[in-house]
Amino acid sequence: MSAALTRLRRICLALPEAEERETWDTPTFRVRGKIFCMALTEPLAIWVKAPRGSQEVLIAAAPERFFRPPYLGHKGWVGVNLTGRPDWAEVEALVRRSWSLVAPRALAARAGSAEPG
Repeated sequence: MSAALTRLRRICLALPEAEERETWDTPTFRVRGKIFCMALTEPLAIWVKAPRGSQEVLIAAAPERFFRPPYLGHKGWVGVNLTGRPDWAEVEALVRRSWSLVAPRALAARAGSAEPG
């Protein structure tokens, strides 16, 4: 297991009620059964849910780091390349935002929407 995947697991599983399940031969992170982050291992990347319009902005700003993932890209999800030296603060913020978009509203409200301060 790579150090990057270990770090990603720590970020994802620190969120309220988050759990990991392997699906489609890849780690997925869920809150109450709903996926908020998928980790792809070759090449190492994640897919996260993003607010409307964010996908286009991120890809336009840094196409070497962000991409439109297959299957979920048309729903606004964004792919994040984790090869090289990822910005872990940025990764954590994206994962937390995705969690807050997927988590039930009452849980997100109790958790302070899990948005970074």
